[in-house]
Amino acid sequence: MVADGARGHCGVRENRAGVFYSLVHSRVCTAHVDPIEKKPLFHYLPGTLAFSLSTGGCNVHCKFCQNWQIAQARPEELTAEYVPPARVAEAAAHYGCLTIAFTYSEPAVFAEYLMDTADAARQAGIRSIAISNGFMGQDALRAAYGKLDAVKIDLKSFSASFYRNIVGGRLQPVLDSITTLHSMGKWLEIVYMVVPTLNDSDAELTGLARWIRQNLGPDVPLHFSQFHPDYLLKNLPVTPVATLERAHSIAIAEGLRYVYTGNVPGHPGENTWCPQCGRMLIERRGYQIGQIHLHEGACGFCHFPIPGVWQP
Repeated sequence: MVADGARGHCGVRENRAGVFYSLVHSRVCTAHVDPIEKKPLFHYLPGTLAFSLSTGGCNVHCKFCQNWQIAQARPEELTAEYVPPARVAEAAAHYGCLTIAFTYSEPAVFAEYLMDTADAARQAGIRSIAISNGFMGQDALRAAYGKLDAVKIDLKSFSASFYRNIVGGRLQPVLDSITTLHSMGKWLEIVYMVVPTLNDSDAELTGLARWIRQNLGPDVPLHFSQFHPDYLLKNLPVTPVATLERAHSIAIAEGLRYVYTGNVPGHPGENTWCPQCGRMLIERRGYQIGQIHLHEGACGFCHFPIPGVWQP
């Protein structure tokens, strides 16, 4: 229960005589033009740019948050510029961006602004994507993310205790969001940051990969991302590359076809490989694209269909 004049858990909506008002609508605290690969989305318009923006606030409190300066701040603690939805669409078009990405903090906390901006973007022929933790109710998910074209979910762990103790959230609502987005037909990719000693056991990685295979099928891309110590979790080391490779092998063994190694520029696990003939289809180094061997959504060598959104 939120008292009159008080704010909810996220700190971005205020109860005024029984009506909640957003304190962050159109109040952009950061905006950049990013490669779509930075999100990361690897099977969605590779090599294109995304106009990326955020307001302040988040609905969880990850101890390893990389954007804690904005995600863990209250609106009045941040410098923000008034950028209404139509201006966002104009800016995206000006910079040659095919998409607008709601990212950096949790888009659910500025869902009203997301929906209005997605509508303005669609009128301008620009798509919208979200980089989200997926921790939200089903009605809100369908209303807000129903307006989007693609969503990348940061699945923090496959452990309820990790969510409770390290994230300050719950696992099951995130899993529900993932299956709902998949059933809605949204392009979906999942990132799992591998944190040494906390979510990197064989049992947890096997359970994660098996759940994805059973609930989403083999074709949803899964990114294992390297952890770097930050915010309140600086006592742990960077994830060893060998751990990421072990996670990759486990997921492949469980039947997932598109598994990636993230935050390790130059590693072959960044590339997209054909699951049928084994040839490299998309070459990546960090956020840069090299060779692409796709033809009309299929392998350019053996013609095996590769799921994704490859053309505007």
